[in-house]
Amino acid sequence: MDKSFNHRKIIHVDMDAFYASVEQRDNPDYRGKAIAVGGSPEGRGGVVATASYEARKFGVRSAMPSKQALHLCPDIIFVRPRFPVYKEVSQKIREIFSRYTDLVEPLSLDEAYLDVTEDKQGIGSAIEIAKLIKQSILTELQLTASAGVSVNKFVAKIASDMNKPDGLTFIGPSAIESFMEKLAVEKFFGVGKVTAAKMKNMGIHTGADLKMLNEEEMIRHFGKIGKFYYQIARGIDEREVRPDRETKSIGAEDTFAYDLIEADEMFIELEKIAETVCKRLQNYELKGRTVTLKIKYSDFKQITRNYSFAEPVNDMHVILDTAKKLLLSTGPEEKRIRLLGITLSNFGEQVRQKKDDHPNQLQLFEE
Repeated sequence: MDKSFNHRKIIHVDMDAFYASVEQRDNPDYRGKAIAVGGSPEGRGGVVATASYEARKFGVRSAMPSKQALHLCPDIIFVRPRFPVYKEVSQKIREIFSRYTDLVEPLSLDEAYLDVTEDKQGIGSAIEIAKLIKQSILTELQLTASAGVSVNKFVAKIASDMNKPDGLTFIGPSAIESFMEKLAVEKFFGVGKVTAAKMKNMGIHTGADLKMLNEEEMIRHFGKIGKFYYQIARGIDEREVRPDRETKSIGAEDTFAYDLIEADEMFIELEKIAETVCKRLQNYELKGRTVTLKIKYSDFKQITRNYSFAEPVNDMHVILDTAKKLLLSTGPEEKRIRLLGITLSNFGEQVRQKKDDHPNQLQLFEE
């Protein structure tokens, strides 16, 4: 049954420093210390998957290169990820969610949306349900979670991040408009670093600034997603919580502080991005057949190149080597590169190929 977004009760639950918190729970020697899950003890390579709150005080963040994390926090402890353990804990968290609703949309191992408009236990209050979920996670799993409660997914997700760790924030219908007007544009769903920079160059810094543009202007400046920006700037998000949500692709990208002009520089950045993608693939236990490379140049022209395998892959070296080959096919040293991204997709069953198909042929196209 369709529900008006004004009458939905949505909870977004986000575990606090999930991987790091599990490691600190299971190893007393890590408690109260700055730890990073993932990366390299020598700081030579790799990226941080999750940093404990003790490490975050020094500025260490997820997806940060190990070398930078070590520079910021010389006493940081690098811990090898244990993805099977994180998946097992995640399953127990979802079992807690299922006590209250079947409308659960996982976004990753450590966060999910819940629609409790009609909860199983007849509690009626989304705030009370969020409290019960947080208490169960603490009591049964010795972990903390933060929750955001509102009438739609977008606002609930923003709310869950407002009082971390161990927070609970409710933003009701009457407070949404003023909340959105004060929100910085980089906090808006779907607004990445590049779009946020573009908005700020246009003098758009907050939701109130964004509301000054009509829908037609939004689309003209930002393309199709401009229509979505127009709606969420007004606190409107009619997306339903979808328990059958299917992951179509997994990727990562980075915009650089300066334009890359040397292939060696590009390869170094591609390795960081490929490692992030592989960690995310491991989280979901996925393999894909299509590797896509995204390139944005200093003149903002953007192209993609992809390579399809006969069999699905998730190996770091295979993905990185493929991305390098795709990059080399573009003549990378002829232009200045501002952004690189890698995406893996085509997670479905292997498609039977025609006799004259070349299974590993490069597929080249521009956007």
